[in-house]
Amino acid sequence: MNMKVAIANDHGGVELKNFLIESFPEIEWANLGTDTTDSTDYPDYGYKLAEAIANGDAQFGVAICGTGIGIGIACNRNKKVRASTCTNATMARLTRIDNDANILCLGARVVGNLVAKDCFEAFINTEFEAGGRHERRVKKLGE
Repeated sequence: MNMKVAIANDHGGVELKNFLIESFPEIEWANLGTDTTDSTDYPDYGYKLAEAIANGDAQFGVAICGTGIGIGIACNRNKKVRASTCTNATMARLTRIDNDANILCLGARVVGNLVAKDCFEAFINTEFEAGGRHERRVKKLGE
């Protein structure tokens, strides 16, 4: 698999980030998050990740904070980003099919490592269902 994924996290997501990176050694990871558990601000990392995705520096992104919600809001400030907070593999798969999401947001305090791993696998292995109603709707998100 020849894929580059940017990953960003605040202090609450250090352990989950490291678990994902170790679980998928075949992925080329761009670590844009903090590596310390000292308190940090999730918007800083969300904005950095969104910029990397918008610039085409990585195919997909993973954003991690305590719930996945705050960092996802930060990521979605960029019009080229479709960040989606998921708590199971079905959500991760459907957000790719329906929304062409390009950033998976995970809550380190909400999902365990194995669920996060399943979410990531579903996310990167699912194609957007181009054409028709989904494509029309996704285009509206970037306007």
